Amino acid sequence: MKKQDVLIVGSGVAGMTLAINLAERRPDLKITVLNKTKKGESNTSWAQGGVASVWNREVDDFQKHIEDTLDAGDGLCDPDIVNLVITEGPQRVREMIEWGARFDKEPDGGYDLGREGGHSENRILHFKDKTGWEIQRTILDKGSDYQNITVIENAFAIDLITQHHLGKVITKATPDIRCFGVYVMEKENQAEIEPYLAKVTILATGGAGQVYRNTTNPLVASGDGISMMYRAKGTIKDMEFVQFHPTSLFNPTGEKPDFLISEAVRGYGAELKTLDDKPFMKKYDGRGSLAPRDIVARAIDREMKIHGWDYVYLDCRHLDKEGFINHFPTIYDKCKSLGIDPLKDFIPVTPACHYICGGILVDSIGQSSIQRLYACGEVTCTGLHGANRLASNSLLEGMVFGHRIAEHIESNIDDYEIIDHIRDWDAHGTTQPDEMVLITQSIKELKEIMSSYVGIVRSNVRLKRALNRLSTLYKETEELYQTTTPSPQLGELRNLITIGYLITKSAAYRRESRGLHYNTDYPEKLPYLDHIYL
Repeated sequence: MKKQDVLIVGSGVAGMTLAINLAERRPDLKITVLNKTKKGESNTSWAQGGVASVWNREVDDFQKHIEDTLDAGDGLCDPDIVNLVITEGPQRVREMIEWGARFDKEPDGGYDLGREGGHSENRILHFKDKTGWEIQRTILDKGSDYQNITVIENAFAIDLITQHHLGKVITKATPDIRCFGVYVMEKENQAEIEPYLAKVTILATGGAGQVYRNTTNPLVASGDGISMMYRAKGTIKDMEFVQFHPTSLFNPTGEKPDFLISEAVRGYGAELKTLDDKPFMKKYDGRGSLAPRDIVARAIDREMKIHGWDYVYLDCRHLDKEGFINHFPTIYDKCKSLGIDPLKDFIPVTPACHYICGGILVDSIGQSSIQRLYACGEVTCTGLHGANRLASNSLLEGMVFGHRIAEHIESNIDDYEIIDHIRDWDAHGTTQPDEMVLITQSIKELKEIMSSYVGIVRSNVRLKRALNRLSTLYKETEELYQTTTPSPQLGELRNLITIGYLITKSAAYRRESRGLHYNTDYPEKLPYLDHIYL
């Protein structure tokens, strides 16, 4: 049994921003950050495009950024949260720069501001084409300056600890569910699952892209935080809105995760084309290749299905070579390694799961429906993204909410105590799994179900079939979980099946097409706005 004042599950931009801000304010607090694998392995590290923030006030302003965000969100954004994130955002970016983050600059010393789909102005601060890597480097370096922050690697969170683990029955109707910490498996010693107890717990576990066959997310993105929250009877919101990045690099070798061709490349002037060299985006949206991601992804998906193609082309041949290589060196090197010269050849691209807009319901200070439990980053549904995330708003959201949660914890944590009469993990009657094939094949089956039936375009019959298949997978996996010692692989499978269910069930409830959710049986929007809570 391990005790700390603050327990943060996840070490990406949201979790570490919170840890650093809180450590600065309260050096007396013991802060523990759990990392499922090694330091730096998070969704944050894989973000290419940048951070959206109103920077050049001569041509840009908060209202423009707010309107762009609301437009992308297709009616389901919370206007108050949008205003909050965008107006507080520049200060959080300045803070990141003060911590050591580097963003590309123009020869005159001003920041080189990029533009991506859905943005009306150039406002994307970036570091080459690996901004997430740079931010992850910054926050890990800065975090190491504080003696009261401890980052534990290879620690897999199994479940939240609530009154259920004190022998009480908890349902969705229980009014005062409280979180006392997390059961954790340290991978070096899988035989033991230990309670990590804290006054307050924060879930910053990132996304769930691994639920699909094609995803730009790293292997760790298995929806752990959302799944733990759902099992603990917390509230989950709007899980049907899954963002598919329109342009991942088509690679017939099956490399995972899919390599992302940043939206900033289209912002730089690249154009989407058919395999016979014809632009096609104007057929779907007047903004062409700079339309929001949901529109672009559906357009590519339709062109691929109409013609039976596995990909379409991204044309960069007309772009300035020196400028392209300077802005996108990682993309250029990756393409060249596959025999593709982006300045001479078409880049084959295909949509891939990129971001979950739904998640744990939180308020403006990151509090969830469970007391003493906060959440921030992609694991949450704050109201910022609505039905479709505007490009490069996610890193900004993590910074803003990490800061806001730190402020609230600083003021309230002294009212809480660590509850130490938590029972140990009960492994009685379980055995070591002797057939790993049961887990690996179930993961493959899950990915195929979600990709075939709950992808970019959905229908009632596809969703019904998915729910039937998921029900069988769930029963098989729970039986395995109850009779064998949990492993990280089994834990991730269990979480991914929960994510698949939440996405599919929410999609079945939404009888309209809006934002990232498109159902061929309900192609129009409803005349009213509604959210899906599970």
